[in-house]
Amino acid sequence: MLRSAAFLRLWTGTTASGLATWALPFVLGFAVLERSMSAVALGVVLAARTAGFLVAVPVAGVLADRHPRRRVVLWAGLVAALATPLIAVGLGRSVVLMAVAAAVVGAGQGACRPAFQALAAEVVPEGRRRRANAAMTLAVRVTTLVAPSATALLALVVDTSALVVGTAVLWAVAALLPPAGVDRVVPAARRRFTAEFLDGVREARGHPWFVAGLGALTAVIATGYSATGVVLPLVSRDRYGTGAVLAAATTAYAVGALVGAVVAARHDPRAQGWTALAGLACYGFVPLGLLLPVPAVVVVAAYAVAGAGIELFNVPWFTATQREVEPGMLARVSSLDFLLSYGLAPVGLAVIAPAIDGFGAGPVLAVCAVVCFAAPAAAALVPSSRDFR
Repeated sequence: MLRSAAFLRLWTGTTASGLATWALPFVLGFAVLERSMSAVALGVVLAARTAGFLVAVPVAGVLADRHPRRRVVLWAGLVAALATPLIAVGLGRSVVLMAVAAAVVGAGQGACRPAFQALAAEVVPEGRRRRANAAMTLAVRVTTLVAPSATALLALVVDTSALVVGTAVLWAVAALLPPAGVDRVVPAARRRFTAEFLDGVREARGHPWFVAGLGALTAVIATGYSATGVVLPLVSRDRYGTGAVLAAATTAYAVGALVGAVVAARHDPRAQGWTALAGLACYGFVPLGLLLPVPAVVVVAAYAVAGAGIELFNVPWFTATQREVEPGMLARVSSLDFLLSYGLAPVGLAVIAPAIDGFGAGPVLAVCAVVCFAAPAAAALVPSSRDFR
């Protein structure tokens, strides 16, 4: 099944959307280095993209349950593809144009996520979804390892505007390549958007393991992920006196995630929910390593363990959601997942930096470590969390 044409098309489309999502801030970073735009302008553009994402995710969840998921992917990808060149047009000329275009791109990105998640459940049979989800997350991790150096090499021969336009091509691939899903009954009678979205909330609440797991994931991302993103560069510079620790830890996280995805694809533990939550809790070793005066290799190892753990959580989490949630509600429930887990990350970043300024890095890292260990442990106390059923 994983070698079937339909899955390969889905895999390529999701990989293209992930690469386009990752590449834009990296490419615009080159524009800052070239002084084509300021760091403040970059922040405005990326904030606008995040805002577009957050607005579109719940809307797309409803639309992808109302309409064929393939159609939602098509229009979301085309919207992002058409808006991306406007970012290149505004580069060095108009921050407002760039921000508006980035918001539209973010909306396309946000609309793709729940639609792709639901489409995967239609394209891949239930017994193969674990390996399929692992294959898709492997593509994301390989991208994060290979793409920076590849983009840097391209930047030597291609200007930044052309690289931005290149991400539009990726969005076009994400829009046009994925296959159609299985035929399903779409309700003829449609209610108001809010009512349909609340139906998705009620469906999510009907799965206590989902509510508990999403709460744990959101807590880990909003605290541990946000804090380490802010503190790691400072620790690398001030404690170890080199930027090599920053680079090594970031690389170790991606390598660990690759290993975690491979393990998750090959092994199906009996208590898959508890195993997944234990993997999520491994992120607590990162703020702990940054807090304690340990050798640099320990910090790098902590990031590798966290990377492996996050994929040991992600793969069974996505698979369980696709299996347990009523198919007609899957996009709406998935939109809640992305809205809370990814949506609160910028909030965490906004809060963590002032907290570090006010209380110091040590207390903030200690609190983050406790949250990262305690939140998954609390989620594991919910009876249905044992197997995510």
